[in-house]
Amino acid sequence: MKYTLKTLALGAGLLLGLTTSCQKDFLERTPPNIILDAQLWNDPGLITGLLANYYDRIPTHTTTYLGADFNANPRRRTGWPDFAAYDEAMWSGNGNGPNDLFSFDAFRWENWNYGLIRDINLALEGLDQYSNALTSAQKEQFKAEFRFLRAYTYFELGKRYGGVPLVTSQLVYNFNGDTTPLQVARSKETELYDFVASELDAIKGTLGNAGSATRANRYTAMALKCRAMLYAASIAKYNAQSGLNIQTSGGEVGIPANLANAYYQKSLDAAKEVLAGPYSLYRANPNLGENFYEALTKKTANAEIIWAKDFLTAKDYRHFFSYDNIARGIREDNLGSSAISPILNLVEAYEYLNGASGELNIRNAAGTDFIYYDNLSGPFANKDARLYGTIIYPGSTFKGQEVQLQAGVKVWNATSNSYQTFEGGLASVYGGAAFPTGDGKLLTGSSGPQANQPEVSNSGFYLRKFIDSGAGTSSRGIRSDVWWVHFRLAEVLLNASEAALELGNTAEAVTYVNRVRERAGFPANSLTTSTLTLARLQNERRVELAFEDHRVWDLKRWRIAHQVWNGNANNPNAVAYVLFPYRVVRPGDPRDGKYVFEKRVSPRYRTPRNFQPFNYYTFIGNGILNNNPKVVRNPFE
Repeated sequence: MKYTLKTLALGAGLLLGLTTSCQKDFLERTPPNIILDAQLWNDPGLITGLLANYYDRIPTHTTTYLGADFNANPRRRTGWPDFAAYDEAMWSGNGNGPNDLFSFDAFRWENWNYGLIRDINLALEGLDQYSNALTSAQKEQFKAEFRFLRAYTYFELGKRYGGVPLVTSQLVYNFNGDTTPLQVARSKETELYDFVASELDAIKGTLGNAGSATRANRYTAMALKCRAMLYAASIAKYNAQSGLNIQTSGGEVGIPANLANAYYQKSLDAAKEVLAGPYSLYRANPNLGENFYEALTKKTANAEIIWAKDFLTAKDYRHFFSYDNIARGIREDNLGSSAISPILNLVEAYEYLNGASGELNIRNAAGTDFIYYDNLSGPFANKDARLYGTIIYPGSTFKGQEVQLQAGVKVWNATSNSYQTFEGGLASVYGGAAFPTGDGKLLTGSSGPQANQPEVSNSGFYLRKFIDSGAGTSSRGIRSDVWWVHFRLAEVLLNASEAALELGNTAEAVTYVNRVRERAGFPANSLTTSTLTLARLQNERRVELAFEDHRVWDLKRWRIAHQVWNGNANNPNAVAYVLFPYRVVRPGDPRDGKYVFEKRVSPRYRTPRNFQPFNYYTFIGNGILNNNPKVVRNPFE
């Protein structure tokens, strides 16, 4: 990283015009617009600025602050639109977006991010070579932070590719025509995870940044280790158990099953280090649904957040997520969008507080008639409070306003002894010229839902999680500064519970998961040693961590993605279900004015999700393979 100006070619005429008053060293002066290595690596402010750039460049998948960008380098295929790519939501925006995913392509999760790794390696060497003005503590702290970012980046590479080349120093080409010294073979998948663990153990004591939620500290390092070791353990255990047994002969892909328990133990030990720290589940709001919403969005007095990417309206560092995904009827900008619609599949994953399944009660026991509710929120009463904190459902409010969710009316026809269904435009009335016998009351809500209309919910639901509740935040002029949470305590508790359960410590596992469930309104000890199973924990992760970029990676590491999303239109997990509420029009009958709900397959979710075995490891591609023949292909390539 050399920035010193050494030579400058000038025309002969200009040289002849130089006067004797010029300094003799004119051509050797330090340029005023370039920072030299010696300046950079001895200035804590400049180093911190460089760190901020590297934090901003860490690999991402589904986040609130990025959309797809095929012009980025490396190209960014995904961002928040991929909330609709799996089984949490569907696309209700213009075009079909992720609804058209007939299958996941082999490069979908690509992110061969060696540009960032190279820059981090250069930074570490720069600190060693030039930072003579820093104290030893300053130098070690900065080095630890760069190493944390490198470990995080390698973990993200491992999630996608398995073992990758572990490059920890600058590779320098000497222009002799031989590039062989620059070619580094892939590590084994075990070696990658072991490298991440050893790096985090080595740096946790010197990371500093105590109390910071936006820069890595020792607890951030252990949260990363906890997550990474859980991934390694799951792959070791379930790769063979699934019957897939995906591996390469050199171990670049595949972790031996006999290593599973060791990795689970490392995950549990790292979790305990975090749990011994200064963090606690957010419990500031007595309204449990609002409390869960605030746990992800409140930036002050929130001890649950371990590490987040922050935004700040005052510094014009904002994003458009709320503008793009606000509920239609309460949008604050007439060009705002309502692109992501949570689907009924996710809604029904949230259990009732009495322990009953989360499936909504919308038909009578015989299945011959609707269940009639006095209000639109009836089917959601006494549900897991995390549902309210995550999703705007019928009968809900946001920003102090009702989000009108009514698809239409069901009008009783005495002649046919059945209901006729009528739907209209947004905020329409059942009456007037179109419906002269109507009652003049609401036909279709200002927020829909509508089955096929873009920019309005096509599922019957809107997002609440991550949507900014501040005034004007869904407008282009203000936008949102809600942060993106990388790690929070609830995930660590669920990681600890899973690791303990897999190790046979069921009583310990129960204590961790029940802490998370109690915050959501469940009674103490709602899960016991006899009722806690891996399937229950899998569902806990689904509802607690929805839209936080865990779902696809969890199903990958458990090796069940190809079963859950098998491409079969008859598989209820692979297609999107929606829920449409209707007001009953039945004058003279006690059911008049009540509400009923219809469950149906979404017509805009055009194909069942189809995750295939080759999707477990992202293809590497010919460009990388041609540049480095030592890199072996992944299975199925």
